[in-house]
Amino acid sequence: MRADGQVRLRIDLAYDGTHFSGWAKQPALRTVQGELERAIAMVVRREPDEVTVTVAGRTDAGVHATGQTCHVEVTEAEVAKLAGRHGSIAGAARKLNGALKRLDAGDLIIHAVCIAPEGFDARFAALSRTYEYLVSPRGVPVNPLLRHCVVSLGDEIDLDATRTASLTLLGLRDFTSFCKARDGSTAVRTLIDFTWAKRTDGVLAATIHADAFCHSMVRSLVGGVLAVGAGKLTVQRFQELTAEQRRSSSIPVMPAHGLTLVGVEYPEDAGLAARAAVTRARRDPLAPQALG
Repeated sequence: MRADGQVRLRIDLAYDGTHFSGWAKQPALRTVQGELERAIAMVVRREPDEVTVTVAGRTDAGVHATGQTCHVEVTEAEVAKLAGRHGSIAGAARKLNGALKRLDAGDLIIHAVCIAPEGFDARFAALSRTYEYLVSPRGVPVNPLLRHCVVSLGDEIDLDATRTASLTLLGLRDFTSFCKARDGSTAVRTLIDFTWAKRTDGVLAATIHADAFCHSMVRSLVGGVLAVGAGKLTVQRFQELTAEQRRSSSIPVMPAHGLTLVGVEYPEDAGLAARAAVTRARRDPLAPQALG
């Protein structure tokens, strides 16, 4: 417990984004943050507007998560309420899932709850995030059970061309061609991994791993390289559009429902505070010669 009497809890969760208007709480709209804060408030006996959770990465309407992370501040007495009769905070996941069920929010589930280590911040202490995007090329029917997380394409896809285009994006670069940076920030990010695999059912799965992402960046990255795979752009033209550092209609934004946040990675406990300090610092624009 800190000197101010507050305890920070880490919460790991998953959700089907189909019927959520994104992560962030919005008046009169159903959101992941709103439902989670209602569940926490129900268990600790607060008003919902008295609970605020901080998330590793906000997801848009329709985007799913199997590995999302957030944190919340509670009092020591509220920790006891969350722990329940067993006296272990690990039991908080069960209590919160019970509250979500009573709120008819079965499309949101808590995997685990623990007391966060010193320096933990769900957003700023994260080292990287990993997303998956699923598409079904022309001629590959989508399993009806997966229709909310796989995007059907009208094009055949050359997977080798798609992979080649994906590799051109790796590393530290300005991703303005794929997203709009927030006011006062830049679109400089490090794309660590961007790979494609063909599943046994014919669905193509992209794995995108970066230190951070701008709004709609993942869906634009996928849209751009699939345009190459569909023969709508050459790799050379794709690289030219990327270098221009401005949004182009030739780089489409893919539908939200094909995207899933599958993991958030953090450093060892001793490195959490230092990582948070680095992340909070503004990323400077890159010099022209450093633009990959």
